[in-house]
Amino acid sequence: MGYDIERFVGYVNEGLLCCICRDVLEDPLQAPCEHAFCTSCIHGWLVHHSNCPEDRQPLDLSVLRPLYRYMKNDLNRLQIHCRNRECGCEMVCSLESIDRHERECECSRVPCSNSGCPARVERRNLDSHLAVCEYRSRECPKGCGYAILSADDAQHNCVAELRTELELLRSEMICRMEEAKHEMESRLDSQRKHMVQKESLLQNQIEELKSQMSRMSSDIRTLLATERQHHQELEQAQLEKLELLELVKTLQEDCRLTRDGSKKATHVRPLTRLESMK
Repeated sequence: MGYDIERFVGYVNEGLLCCICRDVLEDPLQAPCEHAFCTSCIHGWLVHHSNCPEDRQPLDLSVLRPLYRYMKNDLNRLQIHCRNRECGCEMVCSLESIDRHERECECSRVPCSNSGCPARVERRNLDSHLAVCEYRSRECPKGCGYAILSADDAQHNCVAELRTELELLRSEMICRMEEAKHEMESRLDSQRKHMVQKESLLQNQIEELKSQMSRMSSDIRTLLATERQHHQELEQAQLEKLELLELVKTLQEDCRLTRDGSKKATHVRPLTRLESMK
């Protein structure tokens, strides 16, 4: 619903009235056909209809748009009386500012802040009402520290109230201790499971390391055996080399001796021939 036109000062343009409620537009929306409506009015209309209430052209929520800026400016500049005018408020302000004023208006009726009190009083009279409200609370004059309602003065028993509070505190303490116990047990159980998992993981890693060390020891033994074999083969090769060198040396000596013997034989043969000729 829109703003009651009777609250406005001066002339209100027809284009600023809702086509449904005929009051001044509140939270306005505009159809493609340029007819304007209060948001609540057009939403309610389109629940049961699918056309514009003014010219019957097809219409749905998806095509509704905010009011043209110039129309919105004209609407915001309208001067309006506070809704608490009948209670004595004489404020007249722009429509743009009325909500802010009415939230703070001294003539607005507000609920009593005392629990259980159904009264609604003008904001300017709230303090006076709170001073005499039968639902107001005050501290017990006997010194127990309880806040009591004026209506409960005769029924208030300090010992009973303190005993009740003590029982409540004891119950609350027991509940908290149980909660703390359950939480601690849950944490310990979680940590225990975590430690078991970690221990199992470490055990697996240890076994894996043992397996790796065993394989490495085997590989080392194999390498050492191979190295010893190679060393023996190398020593054998050295011995064979020495033997070959000795053999070569012997052969060279034999060859040298053989060559020397051949030369001597050559010198002797001509002499023998000469002697035979003689």
